Amino acid sequence: MRLFDLRGKVALVTGGNGGIGLGMAQGLAEAGAAVTVVGRDKAKNAAAVRALESLGAKAAAIETDITAEETCRKAVATTVERHGRLDILVNNAGTNIRKQPEAYALAEWHTVLATNLTSAFVFAQAAYPTMRQAGGGKIINIGSMMSIFGAAFAAPYAASKGGIVQLTKALATAWAKDNIQVNAVLPGWIDTELTRTARRQIEGLHERVLARTPAGRWGLPEDHAGIAVFLASRASDFITGTAIPVDGGYAIQG
Repeated sequence: MRLFDLRGKVALVTGGNGGIGLGMAQGLAEAGAAVTVVGRDKAKNAAAVRALESLGAKAAAIETDITAEETCRKAVATTVERHGRLDILVNNAGTNIRKQPEAYALAEWHTVLATNLTSAFVFAQAAYPTMRQAGGGKIINIGSMMSIFGAAFAAPYAASKGGIVQLTKALATAWAKDNIQVNAVLPGWIDTELTRTARRQIEGLHERVLARTPAGRWGLPEDHAGIAVFLASRASDFITGTAIPVDGGYAIQG
């Protein structure tokens, strides 16, 4: 279907070498986009590139630290140099440190905010001139259920993901005139390396998630392929500033 056709488009996915990011990257690749993933782990980057190429996509990886402004901007510049354009930016990279609020060192707070929120702003800011010059673009920011709910063990994570939603609204308002749509995706409890750690650290989490999720299961990274294609394609040209849960119904439960 042409509305969802991404052939000729170029996508950059931060944290795209695993988990939700890779699930989204694979969706974009299957729809025809050339995809560059950004990640710190060289081996995971290489595996992600192979997975994307197996789908017939042009794929590349950039090994970098997204907590530094200059490396974020360089990743965007490198992608544009390789392909001559950047149409789709997925700000997915994230981290979490689970503690009670009083136990965090300020350095830990800064690490989570820099990874989850500040990098999204810098990548979006770096992508903006290229998208504006091309006549439009798509930015997809990855929030969380913690954009909606609180959790005693995730103060900086929740602050960063709440910030993602408000950043999305601000960018959407500012850049609508440039035909750049900016939307957020709010994953629920997804079976990733990050949440497997959470299940080891938080007693009873697995059972509580299943009990509250109408779909009756944890989500999978590939459950995000469709929303990525939708928000990256012409099908969403009149949708901007939204925050869409992908959570098996978790958020609708009282």
